[in-house]
This record gives sequence, C-alpha cells and structure tokens, in this order.
Amino acid sequence: MSGQVTVQDMMVCRERRAMKQEELLGKYNVPLVSFCLNIPGPVKTDDEILTAFEAGKEAVLLKLEENHIKILETDEVHEKTGDELMLAVDCEAEELKSLMVEIENSHQLGRLFDLDVINTDGSKLSRSSYRTCLICGRQAQDCARSRRHTVDELFAKVKEIIAAYQ
Repeated sequence: MSGQVTVQDMMVCRERRAMKQEELLGKYNVPLVSFCLNIPGPVKTDDEILTAFEAGKEAVLLKLEENHIKILETDEVHEKTGDELMLAVDCEAEELKSLMVEIENSHQLGRLFDLDVINTDGSKLSRSSYRTCLICGRQAQDCARSRRHTVDELFAKVKEIIAAYQ
C-alpha cells in the first residue's frame, strides 16, 4: 500500500475520484463529503498516516451522527496515492461545509484533514477563511506557491503532528 507516488499516479487518482463523485451525484443528487489528508511529498500513506486518516474518518462519522445526518453511500479507498473517504449524505451543502470546517478547526489533527464538500452541481464549497501554513503560520497557499518550505520540512512537520496525537 505505501510507497512513493508519481505525478502520473496522482493524476489517475484524481480522475478516479472525479468519476466516483460524478457517479454518486448522479445516483443520489445530494452533497458529498470527500475526505483525505494533506500529505506533502511522494509518500502519501503509511501506518502513522493511516492512523491519522482513521481518526479523521471517526470524527466525520461522529459529527454526522450527532447531527442526525443520514449517509446514503460510503466509498473508501486505501492506495499508495493516499487514503480517501467519500460519503453521499442527505444534508444541505452549506450546513455540511460548516460541520466539516468545525472538525478541521477543532480536531488535534484537523490541520492535516482535507474535508471537501461537493454540492449537487459538482462545485466544491470554499472555506470562508484561508488555512495557515503548517510551519510558519502564514497563508498556506502563499507558502505553497512560493515553495517557501521544502517537501522534507513539510513532511517532517506532518509526522510531528501525527506523533503528538498518538
């Protein structure tokens, strides 16, 4: 399962995910939750990363249960390109996004969580605020764009966050 991934591997993964999203949207016409982890670099999963994914999955399922939100279908993938969970849920997209941002903002591993909500028209709902860089606290997109930190530095920080959780 673990190993180094290539750009080609990630492109195939994105295409598979997009096809699954299209399938679920067509089948249920309800919003989707797409969950994976923000893992920089060529290694997208290993035992520690899988533990973090499982913690995030548990948080999502619990949040949906607490809010009496029905899951219509679950699709879970564990490949070298990363661990992914997609849920078709019977809930308004805006409410769902609010709940997912709560998880990202409150969970000890939330900074690593990538919890997207896809509306019934296939559009992704945006966060109302930018995420901060794992290392320096600046706007994450700026650091990524300027390559302010190396992949090794970012991956080491991810591992540090996961180790602090375990």
